[in-house]
Amino acid sequence: MTLDNPCWRLARTPLEGWPTPDDFEWQVEAAAEPLAGQVLCETLYLSLDPYQWNRRRNGTEAPGDICHGRTVSRVVKSRNKQFEEGDVIFNTLGWQTMGLTGDQITDFGYMQPRTLDSRHGPYSYALGALGMLGLTAYAGLIIQCQPKAGETVVVSAASGGVGQLVGQLARTYGARVVGIAGTSEKVNYCIDTLGFDACVSHQADDFADQLRAACPDGCDVYFENVGGPVFDAVCGQLNRGSRITLCGMIAHYGDDMVASRQRWMARVAPLESSLGVVVHPLFVGDFVGSHQARFLEEMGEYVGQGRIIYREDRWDGLTQAPEAFSAMLAGRNFGKTLIVVRDENEPRAD
Repeated sequence: MTLDNPCWRLARTPLEGWPTPDDFEWQVEAAAEPLAGQVLCETLYLSLDPYQWNRRRNGTEAPGDICHGRTVSRVVKSRNKQFEEGDVIFNTLGWQTMGLTGDQITDFGYMQPRTLDSRHGPYSYALGALGMLGLTAYAGLIIQCQPKAGETVVVSAASGGVGQLVGQLARTYGARVVGIAGTSEKVNYCIDTLGFDACVSHQADDFADQLRAACPDGCDVYFENVGGPVFDAVCGQLNRGSRITLCGMIAHYGDDMVASRQRWMARVAPLESSLGVVVHPLFVGDFVGSHQARFLEEMGEYVGQGRIIYREDRWDGLTQAPEAFSAMLAGRNFGKTLIVVRDENEPRAD
């Protein structure tokens, strides 16, 4: 019996601006049969992340390609000794319902497929706290910036997929944490639920003044996710010898990213010379081989003990992927954005 594979393909290469419905094409295709060394999987959860938009704009994805995205999926048919039918695995199926993993499948990037164990946390956490986003937070904050007890750590997009983890990790290392978020609901969540010492809204008219008041001793570590006016406000609070991890600049993802990065670096250059500010560009792939095992052990312990919690912004159904993707880039998400393609408790497709 041939299974259907509803999916989203990239309809065109977007050169500027933000996603529109015309950028994506919905198709229903026949699912591929696995060759020797491959497995056919059904997608349970699809991760939507800001970096995916840059892939589409810079030509990494070509028109006609399945839109890229990391996934949690369940094995339906296996011709690979590493995976058995019924296994729940982390892989990179993209924006589709059914896809192949295994030999001759190249779009894994630097996060290789692996079998998941629910004892380590909810399966969906492999796309967040116990996945690439968690390693991003861990690598940028703990490995690159090395916060010390008593220092002030500022994180932008504080309630997002990475930001909420950065703040909680900083607290476990004894730092004082100041978040920057959007709505009052997000601000209150960071303080009341995540335990940040302070959080301010970048939407407030007196945002810069609020940030200054929240950082009476300045900022020692800044985890950059946003850019733009938020970054300008943080620059005024940086202490001598402070460290910055440049993770993302979501405010500029609709702009020319090369030019935006150059403007960002030009803005921070005087601070590097006058205050000894150290900037760490962050590419999480650099830390997979050297630090992933350590990260999973440490973060898994924090999650299991309830010391780190993780909020997900769930959308039901693959048909909603373009809308959810646009909402995330516009900051209308609350937590880690993911699509529930198929409930993990539903019977396996066959």
